[in-house]
Amino acid sequence: MEQYLVILTIIGVGILGMAWMPSFTAKTKISYSIVYLLIGMLLYSIFDFLPAPNPRTHGEFTLHLTELVLIVSLMCTGLKIDQKFSFRTWIIPFRLITITMFLCIAAVVIIGIYYFKMPLSTSILLAAVLAPTDPVLATDVQVGDPNEQDRDNAKFSLTAEAGLNDGMAFPFVWLAIALAMTSGGDTSFLVTWALKHVFYQIIVGILCGFLLGKLLGYILFTLAEKYENFVTQDGFVSVAATLVVYGATEITHGYGFIAVFVAAITLRAYKRDHKYYNRLHAFSDQIERILVAIMLILFGGSLVRGIMNSLTWPMAAFGIVFIFVIRPLSGLIGLIGTKLKIQEKLVISFYGIRGMGSIYYLAFAFGTTFFKDQDALWSIIAFIVLISIVIHGITAGFTFRKLEQVLPEDNEIIAR
Repeated sequence: MEQYLVILTIIGVGILGMAWMPSFTAKTKISYSIVYLLIGMLLYSIFDFLPAPNPRTHGEFTLHLTELVLIVSLMCTGLKIDQKFSFRTWIIPFRLITITMFLCIAAVVIIGIYYFKMPLSTSILLAAVLAPTDPVLATDVQVGDPNEQDRDNAKFSLTAEAGLNDGMAFPFVWLAIALAMTSGGDTSFLVTWALKHVFYQIIVGILCGFLLGKLLGYILFTLAEKYENFVTQDGFVSVAATLVVYGATEITHGYGFIAVFVAAITLRAYKRDHKYYNRLHAFSDQIERILVAIMLILFGGSLVRGIMNSLTWPMAAFGIVFIFVIRPLSGLIGLIGTKLKIQEKLVISFYGIRGMGSIYYLAFAFGTTFFKDQDALWSIIAFIVLISIVIHGITAGFTFRKLEQVLPEDNEIIAR
């Protein structure tokens, strides 16, 4: 009973503190992710009786908690983007989720095979879980609330990238799983992988997201204008919509992550300037921050309870190279030929934050089939997430403030 009550108290205090974290970040320019990470490390160092937050022994719990925070974050991310969707105006995010992501994957696969001597399946898995930027821990580098008309190229690009690429990395996770389950040199699985996990699931995810987003818009706005009984101002509709879209899409075997983000931007486009979007976004943002507080405390606890016990110096070196070389260089290559200023290219390339998405994908893969070097992968991912939280969390506020000073006149989204 005492353990249960202490856990309740910790969760309550953690959630309560999150109420003041946005103002703390605005004043100090330091991400609240660092604060909650340190709190988690401190609490798990003091209270030995707290349950160990080990993702290996609590794989299903890790999977579903990260899954929940990701889909809520994706809805929140989509609702706050003011920029109308078109392939022309969204060309920068599309470059990031194709050229940049593929370059990151290729580089990590090569390193996994030749540097770590990992099997091909494990190398692809490592690359896939590191490929997407994180919508959860990237709020410090994203656009503001709906209807703020935030025209920052860097923030828009990073926000849209975070929303788009979580689902786009899933085919590579499935490729790693298929390879791990295949014996010998059999390559027949590639046809099934391409048809199902690349084409079918992406297309179904996009269609479900678009259709359900349109349906939600019709119910919340068109019917509300015609019939008074349909009028609502409840913000929790955003979370309900998130669960409906994700669940329905996964039932039809589409990618739920893609569907939630597509539904969010489709819903946002229905009555773009309506004030109700602020309520929807505010509620989903509050739920996201509650979940993030819990996740970061648990992640901090996992750091002191041994998630990085298998970390070696070569693994640590790889983590540093990935954050400071592979992602930035891949980002710069992906942005070649765009009209972005060099300062914007550097910022967009560097702030590819890694976080809950990587943990989710790893838990998903390990829960689906057996992979070699599981302890090593958990150590590498935990180390990279830790570096990303600390480095990006300390520098983001200062960097974007400087970018605004250098480019004060820049108030139009680059179309190409």
